[in-house]
Amino acid sequence: MKTTKEILDAARERAPGQPYAGAVTPDEAFTLLQAAPNVKLVDVRTNAERDWVGRVVVPEGQHLAVEWASYPGGQPNPQFGQQLERVAGKDDVLLFLCRSGVRSRHSARVATELGYANAFDILEGFEGDKDGEGHRKTVGGWCKAGLPWIGA
Repeated sequence: MKTTKEILDAARERAPGQPYAGAVTPDEAFTLLQAAPNVKLVDVRTNAERDWVGRVVVPEGQHLAVEWASYPGGQPNPQFGQQLERVAGKDDVLLFLCRSGVRSRHSARVATELGYANAFDILEGFEGDKDGEGHRKTVGGWCKAGLPWIGA
């Protein structure tokens, strides 16, 4: 098993030139969460997504819910920075998660701009990309990796 340092080094190398610290796989994210209490998973999906689709299961106090956009309508959350500041420390390792890996990249970028030096994107997101039949949770993502989650 890789150490926390090895995982974070690989994550930094995986995302050269990105405006955030790096990118971790779902498996790496889960390993990091189990290894250190200062690692936080920031779920940027909407409250509706968490309620209707499912939630990750991580160690107590390490799951943070800060919407990137609102439901319905998908309007950007104007309080994103303030809400993040209320739940995360600047020295925490923040792992951003969304449905498929798009909003999490934007969130990690904004967090970095706000002074969080250890903001990482979780590749593939919670549900991953759609398969050939238009379904999720079969091609990449937290669920497909077999990591703990609870359904709606």
